[in-house]
Amino acid sequence: MSANTHRFLVELGTEELPPKSLLTLSTEFHKQLETALTALGVTFTAIAPFASPRRLALLVEGLSATTPVKTLTVWGPPANVAFDANGKPTKAAEAFAAKNGVAVADLTTASDGKVEKLKCESKAGGEELTQLLPGLVENALAQLPIAKRMRWGAKRDEFVRPVKWLVMLFDAQVIPCTILGVAAGNQTRGHRFHCDRILTVSSPEEYQKLLLEEGKVIADFVQRRENVRRQVVATGAKLGGQAVIDADLLDEVTALVEWPVALAGRFEERFLAVPAEALISSMKEHQKYFHVVDGKGALLPHFITLANIESTDPAQVIAGNEKVIRPRLSDAAFFFETDKKQALTDHREKLRNVVFQAQLGTLFDKTERIAVLAGFIARKLEANDRWAERAGRLSKADLATAMVYEFADMQGIAGFYYGQEDGEEKEVYWALKEQYLPKFAGDELPSTTTGAIVALADRVDTLAGVFGLGQVPTGSKDPFGLRRASVAVLRILVEKTVQPGSAGFTGRSHGALPRTAAGQEVTGCGADLYARALPRLVRRAKYPRRGVPGGGGQGRHQSAGYRQPRAGGGGVLSIAGGGSAGCREQTGLQHSGQTAGVRYHRQGIPAAGAR
Repeated sequence: MSANTHRFLVELGTEELPPKSLLTLSTEFHKQLETALTALGVTFTAIAPFASPRRLALLVEGLSATTPVKTLTVWGPPANVAFDANGKPTKAAEAFAAKNGVAVADLTTASDGKVEKLKCESKAGGEELTQLLPGLVENALAQLPIAKRMRWGAKRDEFVRPVKWLVMLFDAQVIPCTILGVAAGNQTRGHRFHCDRILTVSSPEEYQKLLLEEGKVIADFVQRRENVRRQVVATGAKLGGQAVIDADLLDEVTALVEWPVALAGRFEERFLAVPAEALISSMKEHQKYFHVVDGKGALLPHFITLANIESTDPAQVIAGNEKVIRPRLSDAAFFFETDKKQALTDHREKLRNVVFQAQLGTLFDKTERIAVLAGFIARKLEANDRWAERAGRLSKADLATAMVYEFADMQGIAGFYYGQEDGEEKEVYWALKEQYLPKFAGDELPSTTTGAIVALADRVDTLAGVFGLGQVPTGSKDPFGLRRASVAVLRILVEKTVQPGSAGFTGRSHGALPRTAAGQEVTGCGADLYARALPRLVRRAKYPRRGVPGGGGQGRHQSAGYRQPRAGGGGVLSIAGGGSAGCREQTGLQHSGQTAGVRYHRQGIPAAGAR
């Protein structure tokens, strides 16, 4: 490194940081300091972040010693105003000199391109960076996204966790300062168990090596994460299977350890009779274990955990983990067996006491509406309406089970297994599982026709009901997930080649709502969500501009009821099935139909409340 460039190291040592926030804190700390240095015009070649459970650190390479020097020019009054006829300075010249802290004799005159004026030139910058870095670091830490800050002891300082030590090194020089109540030095600490002592950092460049070789700490988060991944993959292979690595779990586990050691444990095979998703959820959410599957994707009775130490007796560590996981899996097995004692229809009755929305009734009421709408859609699409209505009525039944109460991510999945146990038709219990698809952008769609129909009916009921009450999403609030529901509906319509314009199911849904909701005029914003979302999907090349699946080239896209824009005119979007001048003005799209506001196609829609 050049003699004119320097290294700067800052390390904040703390009590164990929140594992789910560690990577975010490190990334934002990096971003804030980089932005601050750039704003000052300071040159540097790289900033390397370090993050472990007990430290946040940054190493800046190729740093200049001072801020850049700039020449500042301040223009004053015109020369003929600043000096009288005898060439003596006037009060205007004296005031300009006093304002800039210089003598009148130090002022010069020059043309600003129009007229001769007084001019004051001064130098700015050139500050020693060692004087500025404490303030930059303190401000960067203050800007970190910390939901709830804490205090410790009698101090007034606040941070996400109590601060224990602070390293501030500019090359080999300690930068004297106090941040968050701790004086800076050149002493860090190693692993809490393998190296529970103070380590002296003589220079920034030896920081990472010192922690790795003496401190038993892999300080680089990315390097440590890759180390964890390799160990988990290798351990899974030794067990004769394949470890399934969830990205979020990998980040969280990496944030829990400084010296990762992968260990394999085993649980009793009897637990494999429980739905695999429940076992995986228990292992992942409660114990932070990775699960292992065979070549066909079936769960194996093994798990992989990450210890933070190299134990001299790893068998004891494994036995402890096996002892802990057993009651967790026993709970899942108990819930599964208990729930099976009642049919899904019995569980559904409990939904009479669960409110969906105050004016839209209970979840039981919602399932009734879903069933009616699903049957209507099925008949319009010439699908099996009996399956659709049955799946609609049972769609939320598993929400009343003990399994879903304990493992919220089992909704739909639990219904799938309990539907099998109850002897429901295959299309019905698959629909119970697929009703929530797609869950997020890019997620898979329902694979069965009944699943797609129930998924549509569920979301359209929510959209029609909530919009019917005038509860339109805002920029910051969308409690019912209406935007996500709209995009999900559009994806199913386009990719599953459903023709909503001819089906008119939005109007049918509106007719099935309670009078308190159906009696209110549905505003244009409901259709506007569709109007905005579909062209956006097309623009993002999710689908071809011409020839959306089921479409006919430049003509009407039969799968989604969407037309390419005509020359000089807007396209036609008949998903909402109503006309709205407001939507037309906002989006340039027209909605087919003649009804006022955003009503629905009346063609083929039974009278409200009719089957």
